[in-house]
Amino acid sequence: MSSLRSDICEWLGATDSAEDSEALISECVSICQMYNLTAKDLQYKWEALCYGKAQTIIRFTRESAADLKARIQREIQAKNASSVSNSAATGSARGKLANSAKFLGVNAKGLTGPLKAAAQPPKALFGGMASVPVKLQHDFDGPIASSSRVTFVGQKEVRQDRAYRYMYETLSERSETLDTQLDGFGELILKHYRDVGQLGHPNGSPEESCVVVGRIVLDAEASGPGIKLNDQSLILEASRAHGDGLRVPLQLAPDLKIRGGYKGLGGVGLFPGAVVALKGRNGGGGYFIAYDVLAIPPMPASPAPPSNVAASFDMCIACGPFTPDANLDYKPWRTLISNLKASKPAVVLLLGPFVDATHTHIQDGMVDETPSDIFKRHFIAPICDFLSKSPASTVLLVPSVNDLISDHAVFPQCELDDEFSSDPRIRLLPNPARFSLNGISFAVCSVDVLYHLRKEEYFRRGEEVDSIICEPEAASDPMSNLSRYILQQRSFYPIFPVSLDVAHEVNLDVSHSAELRVAESPDDPGPDVMVLPSRLKHFSKVNPLPLYHPIISSTAAADRGQFSRRQSVIFDKGHVCYPLLFWTGNGIS
Repeated sequence: MSSLRSDICEWLGATDSAEDSEALISECVSICQMYNLTAKDLQYKWEALCYGKAQTIIRFTRESAADLKARIQREIQAKNASSVSNSAATGSARGKLANSAKFLGVNAKGLTGPLKAAAQPPKALFGGMASVPVKLQHDFDGPIASSSRVTFVGQKEVRQDRAYRYMYETLSERSETLDTQLDGFGELILKHYRDVGQLGHPNGSPEESCVVVGRIVLDAEASGPGIKLNDQSLILEASRAHGDGLRVPLQLAPDLKIRGGYKGLGGVGLFPGAVVALKGRNGGGGYFIAYDVLAIPPMPASPAPPSNVAASFDMCIACGPFTPDANLDYKPWRTLISNLKASKPAVVLLLGPFVDATHTHIQDGMVDETPSDIFKRHFIAPICDFLSKSPASTVLLVPSVNDLISDHAVFPQCELDDEFSSDPRIRLLPNPARFSLNGISFAVCSVDVLYHLRKEEYFRRGEEVDSIICEPEAASDPMSNLSRYILQQRSFYPIFPVSLDVAHEVNLDVSHSAELRVAESPDDPGPDVMVLPSRLKHFSKVNPLPLYHPIISSTAAADRGQFSRRQSVIFDKGHVCYPLLFWTGNGIS
């Protein structure tokens, strides 16, 4: 230190004041230590910077030190970028050579057989701490994914499109998204109810009645802890196109009629965020009174599933958490994977959370592994072992908002990182996800939307008019209605705004609500199978639509003795309810 300081003093010479001289010398010493330079190196770099600007050496000051430090930093960044580019080119060449060697069937020892891919470098976690790589028990050395018994067709978007930057949404983006949703439902109502003519203004004062489309909102003045929707707390929010974006108090007439709904339901379910079409009038009293509720048109009927026996497949569905709160041993998961090895289903659908952020051991810091290592050791390794014993199977992984292994902690949520897909038969799906297997369409979501709907639901009785008659008759129990709301609203999470007591379970990003659509467009048919986890009591119901509609809603809850909290899945297929988790029959088993 003393030698470096004396060299810098000799180069700089005397300055105007001792205080300025000491500050400048200290700054130069700091630069040399930071970038591992000698006093002579610093002098040469300063001379190079000066000659780039003028033919003479400019006097070195504290401002000059800042300029020199910035130049050194730019040189280091350019050098690092060049190194990364060269490494990528080398890796590409090595990859081509490896592929050639694999094609030729010759490895480094001259033996025939495929070469093993090199392990990926550990990923930095928790502010720079690198995760210790967990060696999988089985490297992928089996048949490729095309040998699977099912044909998987997923969403067209790539991960980069779904891995959006969250917490950057603006009020204008949220407003535009909510308005677009209302306008879309308005077009749907006009197309379905052709005698409507045009939509009215909920705050207008016409003498005759009109049809309005708006969103149900809980009155802020009437809201509070434990307050739900009721007749006195209803607010109707209109879009800017059909109501200037105003919020008008809503009253439901005592002789309310439900028009165009399923016969036998006996009323209509309302909750904050529900889009409704109402027929009534505003007589100038500062509120809109509704006499008729026009039911949201059902989703179009999907084509009949294939009856080809060769297209049949068996499927197992399970959702997390996969370990009790008392430990992180994942004993229930180990039992499940043992059953999978014995039964060898064609498809295994697993929904998170896998490494639950709300687990007591993780919250208290009682772990000595990174979340990535826990997931690889307890899930990826056993899954690879299962695939080695069942080469024709496919495993689908859907994350949860509470998953520590996901770097996208908002909803809608992108899929897990590619580092967890060590086998082409392990498919990483977003949350929510839409896909098809052998022509059977699926809609999957890991958020407990059924429980949230149950907390916010307000069911209002009314007289049924012009109802849709189904065969068999539509189920009217509360659980069936909860699933029906999702299909009618065409959204995996139709609630807005999210209740404060469950907001942490959703982390809803309103500006990306397009990713929450159950179908690509309002005119697209609904899914054949809908999978939704819930802490509510398990159920299995058929949701019939005119002619034929294969959507069933059901949940299956695990025993509290094995799991820390109730988990459930919803699955739908035809007009037949299949046994829990394992399905058999044409199309799906």
